[in-house]
Amino acid sequence: MARKALKSRKTAETEVSVALNLDGSGAGRSATGIGFLDHMLELMGKHGLLDLDITARGDLNVDSHHTVEDLGIVLGQCLNEALSDKKGIQRFGEATVPMDEALAQVALDLAGRSAFVYNVKFPCEKIGEFDVGLIEEFLAAFVSNARIVLHVNVTSGRNAHHVAEAIFKAFGRALRRAVEPDPRRTDIPSTKGVL
Repeated sequence: MARKALKSRKTAETEVSVALNLDGSGAGRSATGIGFLDHMLELMGKHGLLDLDITARGDLNVDSHHTVEDLGIVLGQCLNEALSDKKGIQRFGEATVPMDEALAQVALDLAGRSAFVYNVKFPCEKIGEFDVGLIEEFLAAFVSNARIVLHVNVTSGRNAHHVAEAIFKAFGRALRRAVEPDPRRTDIPSTKGVL
């Protein structure tokens, strides 16, 4: 069974479309109008072996907030749909990724409920024109719509770009591990019988 989803969202502020394949090769493209965000999404897909096709148009004349948040919403919805009933998956994923002096640790649970812990301090407020606070907004929107538990901890990092890269690479790798089929399991990985 293909674990894919295609979702879109249109508001007065944004228009977002996402195609997700959980069993991909890390191929894809991202065209959001926000170069730094596109770069981070490509890293996430590549290291998570997720095929992503993302397009977004938003009110960038105001700022990037609506586009980033709505993308998190749609991508989270895609994950939730692509996982279907979650039978036979690993469920938990964890990755620790260094990017030069930066170190990010991401742990997640495809729990069917939402919780988000974000222990990240950036050495500056912007990377180019990109507000680093929007990374937290993107992940929070993703978590609530995917209905997952996500912990992000950055223990070191002097360069903001390196910190962001470590987060997105670790997120992709942790997600890959969580969605991977478990060869010893055919049921839903929960004593409740549902996720």
